[in-house]
Amino acid sequence: MGVSLDGIVAIPRGDGSVPVMEGLWDLPPEDPELTELKLECVRGAGAHLMGRVTYEAMAGFWPTSTHAYAAPMNEIPKIVFSNALQRGDWGDTQILRGNLAEEIARLKREPGKHLLVHGGAMFVQSLARDGLIDEYRLITHPIAVGGGLPMFKDMQTPLRMELVDARTFKNATFRVYRPC
Repeated sequence: MGVSLDGIVAIPRGDGSVPVMEGLWDLPPEDPELTELKLECVRGAGAHLMGRVTYEAMAGFWPTSTHAYAAPMNEIPKIVFSNALQRGDWGDTQILRGNLAEEIARLKREPGKHLLVHGGAMFVQSLARDGLIDEYRLITHPIAVGGGLPMFKDMQTPLRMELVDARTFKNATFRVYRPC
């Protein structure tokens, strides 16, 4: 997940509607080595978990995109947590309406590759609050945005983590943390 130096993962649009991510942060081009690292992560995932807002934004973009991320994003199975979304038209999409913690626990018990959550600030906040994230892969961009949605909000207790990997690229750092 992309994060600013001041810990923000999304900023509201000018009208206060659906938050947008780093795509509008006027960042320099991504280092090709970082792109390849991110592609490996997506290709290695068994499913992409997200909330409705992120799903609708991605479903409206990736199917017609020619970006390097398009093929793996379109191929990976999608699992959307939503009570409002009626159907998913973007590739292999499954909609789950049950208890978030119970559904995540069930998905983790299934055999296969790791589960990927990419974006959706409020969705990630919920997962973090409930201790449902096993590993955080954060890309810190060299920008402070001054406000918006943080990754961690309304935590009941501090979340201690262990840094297990760190890499520096031309215009970003990549860090992997695991709760301990």
